Amino acid sequence: MIPNRLGDFARTIGLPAAKRAAGLVTRVLPIPQPTLLVGPGASARLGQAIAGFGHRRIMVVTDPIVAKLGLMAPLADALGAGRPDAADSFVVFDEIAADAPIPVIEKGIEVFRYAKCDALVAIGGGSVIDAAKAIGLAAANGKHPRELVGYFRGLHAPPPIYAVPTTAGTGSEVTVAAVISDPQREAKLVIADTRIVPKMAALDPLLMTGLPRQVTAASGMDALTHAIEAFIGYWGTRFTDRMALAAVGMIYENLPRACENGKDLAAREKMALASTYAGLAFTRANVGNVHAIAHQLGGKYHTPHGLANAIMLPHVLRFSSTAITGKLAVLARHAKLGGADEPKAELAQKFLDSIDALSRRIGIPRCLDALREEDIPQLARAACREADFNYPVPRVMSQQDCEALLRAVLPERRTKKPRPPRRTRRSK
Repeated sequence: MIPNRLGDFARTIGLPAAKRAAGLVTRVLPIPQPTLLVGPGASARLGQAIAGFGHRRIMVVTDPIVAKLGLMAPLADALGAGRPDAADSFVVFDEIAADAPIPVIEKGIEVFRYAKCDALVAIGGGSVIDAAKAIGLAAANGKHPRELVGYFRGLHAPPPIYAVPTTAGTGSEVTVAAVISDPQREAKLVIADTRIVPKMAALDPLLMTGLPRQVTAASGMDALTHAIEAFIGYWGTRFTDRMALAAVGMIYENLPRACENGKDLAAREKMALASTYAGLAFTRANVGNVHAIAHQLGGKYHTPHGLANAIMLPHVLRFSSTAITGKLAVLARHAKLGGADEPKAELAQKFLDSIDALSRRIGIPRCLDALREEDIPQLARAACREADFNYPVPRVMSQQDCEALLRAVLPERRTKKPRPPRRTRRSK
């Protein structure tokens, strides 16, 4: 009984105190913000700017799909423009896979060193940008990526990193974190360091017009989750609240438009900005229980991070709702769901209902097909541990709470119809 009581004390007294202290640090910690280039053609303008910095050789980090679609052509053309050695001015590493797995990052480090690069440009989704951050920090410090997991584990700063997001969700172009995956351990790992924030970033809606509807939906809900969790946690500041609320309003207005018409440049640009605003919010205010659970689902089942967040968000918000009624009411007003004269409880309920409605409208599934009942206890333990030690959540999950949240998204099992009995021949 004594160890259990000590554990309860640590969770209810010790850990919250430690996290509050960490929250004070995030308020004053200098976090650089990248120079942003926004609008159609921004990726080419970023390439022109980088070309003027005099880098010896640049490593362009991307994934096979971006490379196949030719999305990096404007950037690559600008990087080599006007140089007699244009073909030798950069090297392309296009093998990044979903969740930035460690074996691929290791290969990227080898390419970076062999090609004697002195800068990185990431063009792709969050996994690509996070991989570039990990490659740069590992190469600068001569360390394996696993040795960098945690806070400020590298002595030396990485070479300059530049980012061109091709999805509007992760906000990795402005954050201090790089999320990578360890396939052997079926786990996601976080590297955090203020020096891995990109120096410049291009938000180019032209690169996002071809995104499939389901990717647009999941990445948009990822950005919404970042904004909401940054706002409802207790590390928020005036700056992070302003960024988070602006992101929520822009996402509610533009995500359905981007899903219904992928070529809507105005909606795409505003979603890119909303993702960046949400990134600026959570890089200081942090995230919460939704992410704690989603990271386990991604590590175990390789569920895309945005999709995992989107599926868990409505359930976690309802679980937390009694502790954040006032904040949910504020979110409702910024989502244009009601006025300031309405009771807070009614506005809060409107916001909760609107999350379900938005998810249905853009096609987010209600359940996670990969989830298995037998995995739930282990997933819940890992999620609670991650939340306890890292996130300023408004309501702490117990093991039982987390298991219940996971069971709420179990796929519906169809009962098999019993087979009709076999007819046997009667002996004459």
